[in-house]
Amino acid sequence: MSERAERRTGARAVRGDKLDQPQEKRARVLPRITLTQEAFGVLSEQFARFMGTAQFLIGMTVFVAAWIAWNVLAPPSLVFDEFPFIFLTLMLSLQASYAAPLILLAQNRQADRDRVALEQDRARDERNLADTEFLTREVASLRLALREQATRDFVRSELRSLLEEMEDRGIVRSADDEPRDNRH
Repeated sequence: MSERAERRTGARAVRGDKLDQPQEKRARVLPRITLTQEAFGVLSEQFARFMGTAQFLIGMTVFVAAWIAWNVLAPPSLVFDEFPFIFLTLMLSLQASYAAPLILLAQNRQADRDRVALEQDRARDERNLADTEFLTREVASLRLALREQATRDFVRSELRSLLEEMEDRGIVRSADDEPRDNRH
């Protein structure tokens, strides 16, 4: 084995890069950013909403116009992206490659919310339909029961006919025949 190879294997053994040994934790230069799936979904929805605003479209138009104007009108020593504007195309492609999946994620989350809302609406509609059917049966049973019972008008008409019959027989005096009080 060469001296160089021995140094490499020795360095690996010290660092813990062997497959049969766990790696040592290394100090992080940047803090680890942890996003839950929900938090990332919320960020993607905010991004998708922002990209659909007039503010974003106007800002993007101003940025592209300024980029092109700078690279066309600036002195040659200050131009950083010449006529075919390859760097601008690359930046816009990069932005689109990130925007498309984020917009799709936001749409999927909205579709999931719509699906849940639809299921809740369907369950509520089924309960309302069951309540309506129950009330319809109750109203129908009340109507049937009322046909068998005497109504107020029916009782009044029967009492009037009985009163007239009693007056005719002379059992009761009519209201017209009774003496009137002159007291008011």
